[in-house]
Amino acid sequence: MFTLAEVETVLPLVHAAVPPTPQYPWPLLKARTGVDVVVKHENHTPIGAFKLRGGLVYFDRLKQRRPRAAGLVSATRGNHGQSLAFAGAWAAVPVTIVVPYGNSTEKNAAMRAFGAELVEHGRDFDEAKEHAQRIAAERGHEFGPSFHRDLVVGVATYAYELFTAVADLDTVYVPIGLGSGICGLIGVRDALGLNTRVVGVVSDRANSYRLSLAAGRVVATNSALTFADGMAVRRPDPEALAVIRRGAERVVEVSDDGIADAIRIFYSDTHTLTEGAGAAALAALVKERHRLAGRRAAVIATGQNIDRPLMRAILAGETPRVE
Repeated sequence: MFTLAEVETVLPLVHAAVPPTPQYPWPLLKARTGVDVVVKHENHTPIGAFKLRGGLVYFDRLKQRRPRAAGLVSATRGNHGQSLAFAGAWAAVPVTIVVPYGNSTEKNAAMRAFGAELVEHGRDFDEAKEHAQRIAAERGHEFGPSFHRDLVVGVATYAYELFTAVADLDTVYVPIGLGSGICGLIGVRDALGLNTRVVGVVSDRANSYRLSLAAGRVVATNSALTFADGMAVRRPDPEALAVIRRGAERVVEVSDDGIADAIRIFYSDTHTLTEGAGAAALAALVKERHRLAGRRAAVIATGQNIDRPLMRAILAGETPRVE
């Protein structure tokens, strides 16, 4: 999908806006799980999520392809939209983001604050995406996909930071939304010639990638009813699925209860805020801790953008329900 030299080439561009994020071994997580757990803190970026890395590279290359681009339209549940809004302002390209009705109010506010025009449409990400494509065609603007090679090259910089900073990683757990994060990990691992296992994580209420991996083809689901909105995808991207099939050890399903518990564990053991998708990797590691006993593993805390009512309920011991 990309070369190591290509990732190293975009590092200065990414690091100009996103300083390298830390990867910390947390002793309380080790005591809890019996695993030497390293957390890659992608929640520590200017948008509170890893997606910004991809947005910066995408817009840089868009400006090279179309120097006079009139605008860009995309769809999101939040972090991809913040990434494009931030990077679009940097590149002086107007950005319109379509979100489904009922989307996170605080993520919506953040996208507007970064300069995006926000449009609400549809019941979920997939319907918002279809509407965004129509708007782009009507306006003659670029459509910004949620999975694209340039996005993957950008987000792969976090994998480069992790793998060059931490040796002897047996396994890395990473959540799957549309797939750029896990594909970046797989690509950098392979380019560095490492044997680290990459395990994808999905919600058991939005498990299209796990079903697709088992079937060997794209399998869409009828719903994606999880509060972990960063993983609430009904239809996998075929290109991402191909990379995952070649390079992932497996894909693990976690429950919303497990994700909520992982958010509480992050808060108590590391004093870190994570959103649903951002805690999913830890939920999977906790679920599989016995098979990793005594080994070193990493979890990617992909984001921290959780609304206050959800965090309040989770810290009170509840699990938010989406019906």
